[in-house]
Formats: sequence, structure tokens, C-alpha cells
Amino acid sequence: MKTILCFGDSNTNGSNPDKVPPRHPYEVRWPGRLQRLLGEDYYVIEEGLGGRTTVWDDPLEPDRCGKDFLPAALRTHRPLDLVILSLGTNDCKSIFSASPRTITRGMSVLVDIVKRFDYGPGGQVPRILLISPIHMGPDVANSIFETFNEESAEKVKQLAALYENLAAQTGCEFLDAAKVAGPGSDQLHMDGESHRRLAEALAPVIREILR
Repeated sequence: MKTILCFGDSNTNGSNPDKVPPRHPYEVRWPGRLQRLLGEDYYVIEEGLGGRTTVWDDPLEPDRCGKDFLPAALRTHRPLDLVILSLGTNDCKSIFSASPRTITRGMSVLVDIVKRFDYGPGGQVPRILLISPIHMGPDVANSIFETFNEESAEKVKQLAALYENLAAQTGCEFLDAAKVAGPGSDQLHMDGESHRRLAEALAPVIREILR
């Protein structure tokens, strides 16, 4: 059985843009859909947290720093065949004032953690798949998410090319989520249809990586 860790933010956790229910059911969320598509020869672990960043400590939402939690997730779920890193949206918050290049540097820190982690005797370093975020809706600056503004929306659009270049430099795989999915009514989170499209785009990529 191939073990896959999906390490991401609220769009991995399944936040529902329509708020009822507040979180999509497991069978709607992309990791759950991915599990069904891949079948019993794969074990898909969902590790999503709303507000999670790559390396930033958010004073308004504590305990969201991916750099701090990733080692615990790797230790908990080892041995792993593939780690999917799907972060970057929250790094675009106005309170961090981080450029797209700086955000990409944060992602590179996570890649380095996965590559350098001690997986134990006989443990192998898993493959890594970087997913660049979906874009934000055109009215995100007026949404309920007060730390996102027009600049945040522009920043997130620049991450795909930067993440793809990072993947090439570090021997990782890459997928641009914005090519298959987008935000729902709240301007930030995917609806069920986008979760479906993302899972369907990922399944053949993962089969190729882990064949």
C-alpha cells in the first residue's frame, strides 16, 4: 500500500464556502475523493488546517505555522511514499507583507524539512508534490476574510510559476490547482465541484509518480 500525506490549509481541510455545513463531508473533500479514485492500494492521509501558512506565525490565528507542525506529521505517519504540500494562500495575507518570491522561499523550507527528516532505520525519503493554490475571487477584499485584499489576490496568481520552478530545482513534482479549480461564493474556498476536479486531476499524476 502506498501512503500519501496531504499537508495543506483550509482547502485541504474542506472549508465550505456556503458555510452549511461548515466543512464539506469527507467524501466531498479532495483527499477523500482521491482515496476513492486511487483505490485500496493507496492510503490517503488528510492533514489540512484552516489558516495554515508555510513558515509564518499568525498573531490572529495561532498554531498555524506549517514549518512547526510538519515534522510531527511526518513522524506520526511514516513511512510515507508521497508528501503533497498544498500551501501558500494564507501566506498572501496582508499582515505578512510577503512577496510571492518570499512565499515560495517558505515553501522551499517545507521541502527541505521533508527531504532532511529522519525516517528511521531503512526509511526512505518520500516523493514530494507541490500544489500551487487556487486563485481568490474578484471580491475577496470585501469578503469576511479581513486579512485578504486586492494585493493578496494578485500575489496568489504569481505562485504557480514560482512553485513550478521550485519543483524543478528540488526534484519535486508540481500541479497548478488554479487550472482545474477555483473559489466558491466566499471568494476563498472550493465548492464540491472544485474538490472533485482537483482530485480527478491529481489521481493520474500520483499514479505516475508512485508507479
